[in-house]
Amino acid sequence: MQTVTRAHLADAIYAQVGLSRNESAALLEDVLERISASLAAGHPVKLSAFGTFTVRQKAQRVGRNPKTGIEVPISPRRVLSFRASQVLKARINGDAPPTDGEADSQDDY
Repeated sequence: MQTVTRAHLADAIYAQVGLSRNESAALLEDVLERISASLAAGHPVKLSAFGTFTVRQKAQRVGRNPKTGIEVPISPRRVLSFRASQVLKARINGDAPPTDGEADSQDDY
């Protein structure tokens, strides 16, 4: 199994869209920057037939050091979460993709 990298994605854009290698890399960087900026601003990012990225706020809580058992405060923070679409889930499991009505109703929460 191979990890998909920015270079792999840029090469795929180059091969399928027909832009130059530099233009393909710049396009990929622009898309990733826009997604990152939107998430940093606290806005969800929904990619149709793929999934939704959201930023959640986690409150402060008390954790425990597993080695010593001493309680340690865990500070509040924002975390990124991803919810896969029904289409992506079906594709991963080798099932038939859901119809349009099923996919839309399952993605929204």
